[in-house]
Amino acid sequence: MEERNLICVTCPVGCNLTVVLDGDEIVEVRGAGCRRGEDFVREELTDPRRMLASTVRVAGGQYPLVPVRSVEPLPKALLLPTARLLRRVVLRAPVAEHQVVVKDVLNSGVSIVTSRSMPVCKDSHRG
Repeated sequence: MEERNLICVTCPVGCNLTVVLDGDEIVEVRGAGCRRGEDFVREELTDPRRMLASTVRVAGGQYPLVPVRSVEPLPKALLLPTARLLRRVVLRAPVAEHQVVVKDVLNSGVSIVTSRSMPVCKDSHRG
């Protein structure tokens, strides 16, 4: 038997969870304030996922970067490869809020979209 301590990130409460494992089998979850804590443990131990928030460059925009995010949580193993891919992306202004930046990033089934709009820069020296 093995015990692992996790902090549930499903809601703002942040329950301190103790998980008792027998090999790969979850025997017991202690400290969960709600059912979502138990679901979090199962997902975290079998298929951990996280939301991704980053920025991408914008050519001709009012600002040089626009914030982007994943529409759904990505598999944790794809976070750094996705961030590396986003470093190479350059959008052309104007950019709309929720515009798809990368559809089905790295065959994950999850798209990356902009978090805000970006108008064209009125200063012709930028971009």
